[in-house]
Amino acid sequence: MSTRIHIFDTTLRDGEQVPGCQLNTIEKIEVARQLEKLGVDVIEAGFPVSSPGDFNSVVEISKAVSNPTICALTRAVKKDIEVAADALKHAKRGRIHTGIGTSSYHIYNKLNSNPEEIIERAVEAVKYARKFVDDVEFYAEDAGRSDNEYLARVIEAVINAGATVVNIPDTTGYCLAQDYGTKIAYLVNNVPNIDKAIISTHCHNDLGMATANTMAGILNGARQVEVTMNGIGERAGNTSLEEVVMTLKCHKYLGYETGIDTTQIMKTSNLVSTLMRMPVQPNKAIVGRNAFAHSSGIHQDGVLKNRENYEIIDPVEVGVKESSIVLTARSGRAALKHRLSVLGYDLEPRDLDAVYNKFLELADRKKDISDEDLEVLVGRNKNDEPKPLELVSLQVVCGKSTIPTATVQVSFNGDVFTETASGNGPIDAAFTAVKALVKRRVRLEEFLIQAITRGSDDLGKVHVRIEHKGDTYYGFAANTDIVTASVEAFLDALGKIR
Repeated sequence: MSTRIHIFDTTLRDGEQVPGCQLNTIEKIEVARQLEKLGVDVIEAGFPVSSPGDFNSVVEISKAVSNPTICALTRAVKKDIEVAADALKHAKRGRIHTGIGTSSYHIYNKLNSNPEEIIERAVEAVKYARKFVDDVEFYAEDAGRSDNEYLARVIEAVINAGATVVNIPDTTGYCLAQDYGTKIAYLVNNVPNIDKAIISTHCHNDLGMATANTMAGILNGARQVEVTMNGIGERAGNTSLEEVVMTLKCHKYLGYETGIDTTQIMKTSNLVSTLMRMPVQPNKAIVGRNAFAHSSGIHQDGVLKNRENYEIIDPVEVGVKESSIVLTARSGRAALKHRLSVLGYDLEPRDLDAVYNKFLELADRKKDISDEDLEVLVGRNKNDEPKPLELVSLQVVCGKSTIPTATVQVSFNGDVFTETASGNGPIDAAFTAVKALVKRRVRLEEFLIQAITRGSDDLGKVHVRIEHKGDTYYGFAANTDIVTASVEAFLDALGKIR
Protein backbone atom coordinates (compact mmCIF):
# COMPACT_ATOMS: atom_id res chain seq x y z
CA MET A 1 0.00 0.00 0.00
CA SER A 2 1.30 3.44 -0.97
CA THR A 3 1.94 6.24 1.53
CA ARG A 4 -0.03 9.42 0.85
CA ILE A 5 1.94 12.62 0.38
CA HIS A 6 -0.16 15.77 0.86
CA ILE A 7 0.40 18.58 -1.64
CA PHE A 8 0.33 22.01 -0.02
CA ASP A 9 0.32 24.64 -2.78
CA THR A 10 1.58 28.10 -1.88
CA THR A 11 1.54 29.62 -5.38
CA LEU A 12 -0.96 32.25 -4.23
CA ARG A 13 1.07 33.18 -1.15
CA ASP A 14 4.80 32.51 -1.45
CA GLY A 15 4.62 32.46 -5.25
CA GLU A 16 2.85 35.79 -5.38
CA GLN A 17 5.61 37.44 -3.36
CA VAL A 18 7.69 37.59 -6.54
CA PRO A 19 7.98 41.21 -7.74
CA GLY A 20 5.62 41.82 -10.65
CA CYS A 21 3.55 38.66 -10.05
CA GLN A 22 0.77 40.16 -7.95
CA LEU A 23 -2.75 39.03 -8.83
CA ASN A 24 -6.11 40.61 -8.18
CA THR A 25 -8.85 38.67 -6.39
CA ILE A 26 -10.55 37.48 -9.58
CA GLU A 27 -7.27 36.14 -10.93
CA LYS A 28 -6.50 34.41 -7.64
CA ILE A 29 -9.90 32.71 -7.71
CA GLU A 30 -9.21 31.48 -11.25
CA VAL A 31 -5.87 30.00 -10.15
CA ALA A 32 -7.43 28.48 -7.03
CA ARG A 33 -10.13 26.76 -9.06
CA GLN A 34 -7.53 25.31 -11.38
CA LEU A 35 -5.48 24.13 -8.38
CA GLU A 36 -8.63 22.39 -7.17
CA LYS A 37 -8.95 20.64 -10.56
CA LEU A 38 -5.28 19.71 -10.29
CA GLY A 39 -6.06 17.99 -7.01
CA VAL A 40 -3.94 19.80 -4.42
CA ASP A 41 -4.77 19.06 -0.80
CA VAL A 42 -4.13 22.52 0.63
CA ILE A 43 -4.19 25.98 -0.95
CA GLU A 44 -2.33 28.66 0.98
CA ALA A 45 -4.50 31.53 -0.17
CA GLY A 46 -2.64 34.45 1.35
CA PHE A 47 -1.43 36.45 4.34
CA PRO A 48 -4.68 38.17 5.40
CA VAL A 49 -3.27 40.74 7.81
CA SER A 50 -0.79 42.03 5.22
CA SER A 51 -3.36 44.00 3.19
CA PRO A 52 -7.12 44.40 2.62
CA GLY A 53 -6.64 42.84 -0.82
CA ASP A 54 -5.02 39.73 0.62
CA PHE A 55 -7.75 39.46 3.25
CA ASN A 56 -10.47 39.70 0.62
CA SER A 57 -8.73 37.14 -1.60
CA VAL A 58 -8.67 34.58 1.22
CA VAL A 59 -12.37 35.23 1.87
CA GLU A 60 -13.37 34.83 -1.77
CA ILE A 61 -11.18 31.78 -2.39
CA SER A 62 -12.76 30.18 0.68
CA LYS A 63 -16.15 30.67 -0.99
CA ALA A 64 -15.01 29.61 -4.50
CA VAL A 65 -13.39 26.23 -3.80
CA SER A 66 -14.55 23.40 -1.60
CA ASN A 67 -12.30 20.36 -1.90
CA PRO A 68 -8.88 21.67 -0.78
CA THR A 69 -8.18 22.94 2.72
CA ILE A 70 -7.82 26.74 2.60
CA CYS A 71 -4.85 27.98 4.58
CA ALA A 72 -4.02 31.50 5.79
CA LEU A 73 -0.54 32.57 6.92
CA THR A 74 0.16 34.51 10.11
CA ARG A 75 3.01 35.52 12.33
CA ALA A 76 2.99 34.39 15.95
CA VAL A 77 0.92 37.48 16.72
CA LYS A 78 -2.62 37.43 18.12
CA LYS A 79 -3.89 40.14 15.75
CA ASP A 80 -2.57 38.18 12.72
CA ILE A 81 -4.33 35.05 13.94
CA GLU A 82 -7.62 36.87 14.58
CA VAL A 83 -7.61 38.40 11.09
CA ALA A 84 -6.75 35.02 9.51
CA ALA A 85 -9.59 33.33 11.39
CA ASP A 86 -12.00 36.00 10.18
CA ALA A 87 -10.83 35.56 6.57
CA LEU A 88 -11.36 31.79 6.80
CA LYS A 89 -14.90 31.87 8.18
CA HIS A 90 -16.38 30.75 4.83
CA ALA A 91 -13.90 27.93 4.26
CA LYS A 92 -15.29 24.40 4.31
CA ARG A 93 -11.93 23.34 5.82
CA GLY A 94 -9.76 26.12 7.17
CA ARG A 95 -6.19 26.05 8.45
CA ILE A 96 -4.20 28.72 10.22
CA HIS A 97 -0.48 28.62 9.45
CA THR A 98 1.43 30.38 12.20
CA GLY A 99 5.04 30.34 13.28
CA ILE A 100 8.25 32.03 14.29
CA GLY A 101 11.98 31.87 13.55
CA THR A 102 14.02 29.18 15.31
CA SER A 103 17.57 29.68 14.01
CA SER A 104 20.11 31.67 15.97
CA TYR A 105 20.06 34.26 13.18
CA HIS A 106 16.35 34.83 13.67
CA ILE A 107 16.24 34.44 17.45
CA TYR A 108 18.98 36.97 18.20
CA ASN A 109 19.27 39.17 15.12
CA LYS A 110 15.71 39.38 13.79
CA LEU A 111 13.56 38.87 16.87
CA ASN A 112 15.98 40.20 19.52
CA SER A 113 14.91 37.37 21.78
CA ASN A 114 16.19 34.17 23.35
CA PRO A 115 15.47 30.43 22.78
CA GLU A 116 13.14 29.97 25.74
CA GLU A 117 11.04 33.01 24.91
CA ILE A 118 10.69 31.77 21.32
CA ILE A 119 9.25 28.46 22.54
CA GLU A 120 6.78 30.36 24.77
CA ARG A 121 5.65 32.57 21.87
CA ALA A 122 5.32 29.57 19.55
CA VAL A 123 3.16 27.67 22.06
CA GLU A 124 1.02 30.71 22.76
CA ALA A 125 0.40 31.30 19.03
CA VAL A 126 -0.62 27.68 18.38
CA LYS A 127 -2.94 27.58 21.38
CA TYR A 128 -4.57 30.83 20.33
CA ALA A 129 -5.03 29.62 16.74
CA ARG A 130 -6.67 26.43 18.02
CA LYS A 131 -9.43 28.58 19.54
CA PHE A 132 -10.56 29.40 16.00
CA VAL A 133 -9.79 26.28 13.92
CA ASP A 134 -9.06 22.62 14.54
CA ASP A 135 -6.29 22.51 11.94
CA VAL A 136 -3.20 24.53 12.90
CA GLU A 137 0.12 24.33 11.13
CA PHE A 138 3.26 25.66 12.81
CA TYR A 139 6.29 26.82 10.82
CA ALA A 140 9.75 26.99 12.36
CA GLU A 141 11.17 29.69 10.14
CA ASP A 142 14.77 29.10 9.03
CA ALA A 143 14.62 25.56 10.38
CA GLY A 144 17.22 24.64 7.76
CA ARG A 145 19.82 26.56 9.76
CA SER A 146 18.36 25.75 13.20
CA ASP A 147 20.07 23.49 15.74
CA ASN A 148 18.39 20.10 15.50
CA GLU A 149 18.19 19.52 19.27
CA TYR A 150 16.59 22.92 19.87
CA LEU A 151 14.29 22.49 16.86
CA ALA A 152 13.07 19.18 18.29
CA ARG A 153 12.18 20.93 21.58
CA VAL A 154 10.18 23.57 19.70
CA ILE A 155 8.32 20.98 17.62
CA GLU A 156 7.47 18.87 20.68
CA ALA A 157 6.10 21.94 22.46
CA VAL A 158 3.88 23.14 19.59
CA ILE A 159 2.45 19.65 19.01
CA ASN A 160 1.56 19.50 22.70
CA ALA A 161 -0.09 22.91 22.21
CA GLY A 162 -2.30 21.54 19.41
CA ALA A 163 -0.36 21.83 16.14
CA THR A 164 -1.59 19.29 13.59
CA VAL A 165 1.14 19.98 11.04
CA VAL A 166 4.74 21.05 11.71
CA ASN A 167 6.51 22.81 8.88
CA ILE A 168 10.32 22.55 8.68
CA PRO A 169 11.29 25.27 6.18
CA ASP A 170 14.66 25.60 4.53
CA THR A 171 13.83 29.28 4.32
CA THR A 172 17.11 30.39 2.78
CA GLY A 173 17.69 27.36 0.54
CA TYR A 174 20.89 26.63 2.47
CA CYS A 175 20.63 22.90 3.10
CA LEU A 176 22.19 20.02 1.24
CA ALA A 177 19.81 17.14 0.61
CA GLN A 178 21.59 14.83 3.03
CA ASP A 179 21.52 17.49 5.77
CA TYR A 180 17.86 18.31 5.27
CA GLY A 181 16.95 14.62 5.19
CA THR A 182 18.95 14.05 8.39
CA LYS A 183 17.08 16.94 10.05
CA ILE A 184 13.69 15.41 9.24
CA ALA A 185 14.89 11.98 10.42
CA TYR A 186 16.14 13.54 13.67
CA LEU A 187 12.70 14.97 14.38
CA VAL A 188 11.02 11.64 13.57
CA ASN A 189 13.32 9.84 15.99
CA ASN A 190 13.64 12.43 18.76
CA VAL A 191 10.29 14.17 19.13
CA PRO A 192 8.21 11.90 21.43
CA ASN A 193 4.83 13.12 20.16
CA ILE A 194 5.74 13.42 16.46
CA ASP A 195 3.12 10.79 15.60
CA LYS A 196 0.42 13.30 16.51
CA ALA A 197 1.35 15.68 13.66
CA ILE A 198 2.32 15.63 10.01
CA ILE A 199 5.82 16.81 9.14
CA SER A 200 5.87 19.23 6.23
CA THR A 201 8.72 20.39 3.99
CA HIS A 202 9.05 23.93 2.65
CA CYS A 203 12.22 24.32 0.61
CA HIS A 204 13.62 27.26 -1.30
CA ASN A 205 15.81 27.06 -4.38
CA ASP A 206 18.62 29.50 -3.66
CA LEU A 207 21.23 26.82 -4.41
CA GLY A 208 19.06 24.86 -6.85
CA MET A 209 18.40 22.17 -4.23
CA ALA A 210 14.71 22.67 -3.48
CA THR A 211 13.37 19.54 -5.18
CA ALA A 212 16.24 17.37 -3.97
CA ASN A 213 15.76 18.59 -0.40
CA THR A 214 12.02 18.02 -0.58
CA MET A 215 12.55 14.47 -1.79
CA ALA A 216 15.05 13.90 1.02
CA GLY A 217 12.41 15.13 3.44
CA ILE A 218 9.84 12.68 2.07
CA LEU A 219 12.25 9.76 2.21
CA ASN A 220 12.95 10.52 5.86
CA GLY A 221 9.40 10.90 7.11
CA ALA A 222 7.77 14.10 5.83
CA ARG A 223 4.18 13.56 4.64
CA GLN A 224 3.35 17.03 3.35
CA VAL A 225 5.29 19.11 0.80
CA GLU A 226 4.89 22.84 0.33
CA VAL A 227 5.35 23.71 -3.31
CA THR A 228 4.48 26.21 -6.03
CA MET A 229 3.50 25.85 -9.65
CA ASN A 230 6.50 26.41 -11.95
CA GLY A 231 8.69 26.76 -8.85
CA ILE A 232 7.95 30.48 -8.48
CA GLY A 233 8.54 32.17 -5.15
CA GLU A 234 10.80 34.44 -3.12
CA ARG A 235 14.25 35.04 -4.61
CA ALA A 236 15.18 31.90 -6.57
CA GLY A 237 11.79 30.33 -5.96
CA ASN A 238 10.23 27.39 -4.12
CA THR A 239 10.10 23.68 -4.77
CA SER A 240 8.23 23.00 -8.02
CA LEU A 241 4.98 21.12 -7.55
CA GLU A 242 5.31 19.40 -10.90
CA GLU A 243 8.85 18.19 -10.20
CA VAL A 244 8.02 16.52 -6.90
CA VAL A 245 4.77 15.00 -8.15
CA MET A 246 6.33 13.53 -11.29
CA THR A 247 9.41 12.31 -9.39
CA LEU A 248 7.13 10.32 -7.09
CA LYS A 249 5.13 9.06 -10.07
CA CYS A 250 8.25 8.00 -11.98
CA HIS A 251 9.70 6.21 -8.97
CA LYS A 252 6.66 4.15 -8.04
CA TYR A 253 8.86 1.64 -6.21
CA LEU A 254 9.33 4.22 -3.45
CA GLY A 255 5.72 3.59 -2.45
CA TYR A 256 4.36 7.17 -2.40
CA GLU A 257 1.31 8.64 -4.06
CA THR A 258 -0.39 12.03 -4.36
CA GLY A 259 -3.90 13.07 -5.24
CA ILE A 260 -2.70 15.11 -8.21
CA ASP A 261 -4.33 14.70 -11.64
CA THR A 262 -1.09 15.03 -13.56
CA THR A 263 -2.87 15.63 -16.88
CA GLN A 264 -3.78 19.07 -15.48
CA ILE A 265 -0.15 20.07 -14.85
CA MET A 266 0.55 21.83 -18.14
CA LYS A 267 -2.79 23.66 -18.10
CA THR A 268 -2.11 24.88 -14.56
CA SER A 269 1.43 25.88 -15.46
CA ASN A 270 0.27 27.91 -18.44
CA LEU A 271 -2.43 29.65 -16.41
CA VAL A 272 -0.03 30.64 -13.64
CA SER A 273 2.58 31.78 -16.14
CA THR A 274 0.06 33.90 -18.04
CA LEU A 275 -1.70 35.53 -15.10
CA MET A 276 1.50 36.19 -13.16
CA ARG A 277 3.35 37.37 -16.26
CA MET A 278 6.17 34.98 -15.34
CA PRO A 279 7.43 33.11 -18.42
CA VAL A 280 8.56 29.53 -17.87
CA GLN A 281 12.16 28.99 -18.89
CA PRO A 282 12.29 26.72 -21.97
CA ASN A 283 14.44 24.06 -20.28
CA LYS A 284 12.33 23.94 -17.10
CA ALA A 285 11.72 20.35 -16.01
CA ILE A 286 8.26 18.97 -16.84
CA VAL A 287 6.63 22.23 -18.01
CA GLY A 288 9.28 23.98 -20.12
CA ARG A 289 8.56 24.01 -23.87
CA ASN A 290 11.74 21.98 -24.44
CA ALA A 291 10.96 19.38 -21.76
CA PHE A 292 9.70 16.94 -24.42
CA ALA A 293 11.51 18.35 -27.46
CA HIS A 294 14.28 16.50 -29.28
CA SER A 295 16.63 18.18 -31.77
CA SER A 296 19.71 15.94 -31.85
CA GLY A 297 19.63 13.42 -34.68
CA ILE A 298 20.73 10.58 -32.36
CA HIS A 299 18.00 11.40 -29.83
CA GLN A 300 15.36 11.84 -32.54
CA ASP A 301 16.16 8.47 -34.05
CA GLY A 302 16.01 6.84 -30.62
CA VAL A 303 12.68 8.46 -29.69
CA LEU A 304 11.12 7.53 -33.04
CA LYS A 305 12.11 3.91 -32.47
CA ASN A 306 10.89 3.87 -28.88
CA ARG A 307 9.87 6.94 -26.86
CA GLU A 308 11.32 5.50 -23.67
CA ASN A 309 14.82 5.52 -25.15
CA TYR A 310 15.06 9.19 -24.21
CA GLU A 311 11.89 10.01 -22.23
CA ILE A 312 11.15 8.87 -18.70
CA ILE A 313 7.75 10.60 -18.74
CA ASP A 314 5.04 10.18 -21.35
CA PRO A 315 4.16 13.80 -22.21
CA VAL A 316 0.46 12.88 -22.23
CA GLU A 317 0.75 12.25 -18.48
CA VAL A 318 1.34 15.96 -17.82
CA GLY A 319 -1.12 17.29 -20.37
CA VAL A 320 1.22 17.64 -23.35
CA LYS A 321 -0.21 16.18 -26.56
CA GLU A 322 3.01 14.60 -27.76
CA SER A 323 6.78 14.89 -27.89
CA SER A 324 8.12 17.28 -30.49
CA ILE A 325 10.78 16.42 -33.01
CA VAL A 326 12.41 19.79 -33.64
CA LEU A 327 14.15 19.93 -36.97
CA THR A 328 17.50 21.69 -36.82
CA ALA A 329 20.89 21.38 -38.46
CA ARG A 330 21.59 18.55 -36.00
CA SER A 331 18.63 16.47 -37.18
CA GLY A 332 19.16 13.31 -39.19
CA ARG A 333 17.34 11.70 -42.09
CA ALA A 334 15.12 9.67 -39.76
CA ALA A 335 13.63 12.79 -38.21
CA LEU A 336 13.16 14.46 -41.59
CA LYS A 337 11.55 11.37 -43.06
CA HIS A 338 9.21 11.10 -40.07
CA ARG A 339 8.12 14.73 -40.31
CA LEU A 340 7.58 14.53 -44.05
CA SER A 341 5.52 11.37 -43.52
CA VAL A 342 3.33 13.22 -41.00
CA LEU A 343 2.81 15.91 -43.64
CA GLY A 344 1.81 13.28 -46.18
CA TYR A 345 5.05 12.96 -48.15
CA ASP A 346 6.50 9.46 -48.52
CA LEU A 347 9.62 10.08 -50.57
CA GLU A 348 11.79 7.56 -52.31
CA PRO A 349 15.33 7.28 -50.87
CA ARG A 350 16.81 9.26 -53.77
CA ASP A 351 14.29 12.09 -53.40
CA LEU A 352 14.72 12.06 -49.61
CA ASP A 353 18.48 12.49 -50.03
CA ALA A 354 17.94 15.48 -52.30
CA VAL A 355 15.48 17.12 -49.91
CA TYR A 356 17.74 16.34 -46.93
CA ASN A 357 20.69 18.12 -48.54
CA LYS A 358 18.56 21.20 -49.15
CA PHE A 359 17.17 20.87 -45.63
CA LEU A 360 20.70 21.02 -44.16
CA GLU A 361 21.51 24.12 -46.22
CA LEU A 362 18.39 25.83 -44.93
CA ALA A 363 18.90 24.59 -41.35
CA ASP A 364 22.34 26.20 -41.29
CA ARG A 365 20.62 29.54 -41.90
CA LYS A 366 17.60 29.07 -39.62
CA LYS A 367 17.27 28.14 -35.94
CA ASP A 368 14.66 25.52 -36.65
CA ILE A 369 12.61 24.34 -39.60
CA SER A 370 8.83 24.64 -39.73
CA ASP A 371 6.34 22.43 -41.57
CA GLU A 372 5.82 25.26 -44.03
CA ASP A 373 9.55 25.28 -44.76
CA LEU A 374 9.40 21.56 -45.50
CA GLU A 375 6.49 22.06 -47.88
CA VAL A 376 8.62 24.53 -49.81
CA LEU A 377 11.63 22.19 -49.85
CA VAL A 378 9.55 19.29 -51.16
CA GLY A 379 7.98 21.56 -53.73
CA ARG A 380 11.41 22.67 -54.88
CA ASN A 381 12.55 19.09 -55.19
CA LYS A 382 9.52 18.19 -57.29
CA ASN A 383 10.22 21.08 -59.60
CA ASP A 384 13.94 20.57 -59.87
CA GLU A 385 13.94 20.15 -63.64
CA PRO A 386 16.71 22.17 -65.33
CA LYS A 387 15.57 25.76 -65.85
CA PRO A 388 16.67 27.98 -68.72
CA LEU A 389 17.51 30.79 -66.30
CA GLU A 390 19.35 30.06 -63.07
CA LEU A 391 20.76 32.52 -60.54
CA VAL A 392 24.47 31.79 -60.08
CA SER A 393 25.42 34.63 -57.75
CA LEU A 394 24.05 37.87 -56.40
CA GLN A 395 25.86 40.73 -54.72
CA VAL A 396 24.01 43.77 -53.44
CA VAL A 397 25.35 47.00 -51.98
CA CYS A 398 22.87 49.25 -50.20
CA GLY A 399 22.54 51.50 -47.18
CA LYS A 400 21.40 54.87 -45.96
CA SER A 401 24.09 56.86 -47.79
CA THR A 402 24.77 54.40 -50.63
CA ILE A 403 23.09 54.10 -54.02
CA PRO A 404 21.62 50.59 -54.15
CA THR A 405 23.60 48.51 -56.63
CA ALA A 406 23.28 44.86 -57.60
CA THR A 407 25.63 42.56 -59.51
CA VAL A 408 23.85 39.51 -60.90
CA GLN A 409 25.28 36.38 -62.50
CA VAL A 410 22.76 34.31 -64.45
CA SER A 411 23.14 31.03 -66.28
CA PHE A 412 21.45 30.84 -69.72
CA ASN A 413 21.24 27.14 -70.50
CA GLY A 414 24.68 26.66 -69.03
CA ASP A 415 26.32 29.89 -70.18
CA VAL A 416 26.97 32.43 -67.40
CA PHE A 417 26.51 36.17 -67.90
CA THR A 418 27.06 39.06 -65.51
CA GLU A 419 25.38 42.45 -65.22
CA THR A 420 25.51 45.32 -62.72
CA ALA A 421 22.78 47.92 -62.25
CA SER A 422 21.49 50.43 -59.73
CA GLY A 423 17.95 51.17 -58.59
CA ASN A 424 15.84 52.76 -55.90
CA GLY A 425 16.41 49.73 -53.65
CA PRO A 426 18.31 46.40 -53.64
CA ILE A 427 15.46 44.42 -55.26
CA ASP A 428 14.83 47.07 -57.93
CA ALA A 429 18.58 47.19 -58.69
CA ALA A 430 18.72 43.39 -59.03
CA PHE A 431 15.62 43.30 -61.27
CA THR A 432 17.09 46.03 -63.48
CA ALA A 433 20.30 44.00 -63.88
CA VAL A 434 18.29 40.87 -64.78
CA LYS A 435 16.26 42.79 -67.37
CA ALA A 436 19.49 44.04 -68.96
CA LEU A 437 20.75 40.46 -69.23
CA VAL A 438 17.55 38.96 -70.58
CA LYS A 439 16.86 41.81 -72.97
CA ARG A 440 13.14 41.27 -72.90
CA ARG A 441 10.54 43.96 -72.40
CA VAL A 442 8.49 42.78 -69.45
CA ARG A 443 6.28 44.59 -66.98
CA LEU A 444 6.12 43.57 -63.36
CA GLU A 445 2.41 43.31 -62.58
CA GLU A 446 2.55 41.86 -59.07
CA PHE A 447 5.21 41.38 -56.44
CA LEU A 448 4.29 39.65 -53.18
CA ILE A 449 6.56 38.81 -50.24
CA GLN A 450 5.34 36.50 -47.49
CA ALA A 451 7.12 35.31 -44.34
CA ILE A 452 6.29 31.65 -43.75
CA THR A 453 6.80 31.69 -40.01
CA ARG A 454 7.93 34.38 -37.58
CA GLY A 455 11.30 35.83 -36.75
CA SER A 456 14.16 37.54 -38.53
CA ASP A 457 15.52 34.24 -39.87
CA ASP A 458 12.27 33.23 -41.55
CA LEU A 459 12.11 31.53 -44.89
CA GLY A 460 10.45 34.15 -47.09
CA LYS A 461 8.26 33.27 -50.10
CA VAL A 462 8.10 35.55 -53.12
CA HIS A 463 5.45 35.47 -55.86
CA VAL A 464 5.79 37.58 -59.01
CA ARG A 465 3.50 38.12 -61.97
CA ILE A 466 4.93 39.60 -65.15
CA GLU A 467 3.42 40.56 -68.50
CA HIS A 468 5.16 40.06 -71.89
CA LYS A 469 3.47 40.77 -75.19
CA GLY A 470 0.02 40.42 -73.67
CA ASP A 471 0.71 37.14 -71.91
CA THR A 472 1.03 36.62 -68.15
CA TYR A 473 3.71 34.54 -66.46
CA TYR A 474 4.11 33.59 -62.80
CA GLY A 475 7.26 32.97 -60.80
CA PHE A 476 7.88 31.61 -57.32
CA ALA A 477 10.88 31.20 -54.99
CA ALA A 478 11.68 30.87 -51.30
CA ASN A 479 14.84 31.75 -49.38
CA THR A 480 15.94 33.14 -46.04
CA ASP A 481 17.46 36.02 -48.06
CA ILE A 482 14.47 37.92 -49.39
CA VAL A 483 16.46 39.68 -52.14
CA THR A 484 17.74 36.32 -53.42
CA ALA A 485 14.20 34.90 -53.27
CA SER A 486 12.93 37.90 -55.24
CA VAL A 487 15.50 37.51 -58.01
CA GLU A 488 14.92 33.74 -58.23
CA ALA A 489 11.17 34.27 -58.49
CA PHE A 490 11.69 36.87 -61.24
CA LEU A 491 13.96 34.49 -63.16
CA ASP A 492 11.43 31.67 -62.66
CA ALA A 493 8.79 33.78 -64.39
CA LEU A 494 11.13 34.97 -67.16
CA GLY A 495 12.22 31.40 -67.86
CA LYS A 496 8.63 30.46 -68.73
CA ILE A 497 8.51 32.90 -71.66
CA ARG A 498 8.81 31.06 -74.97
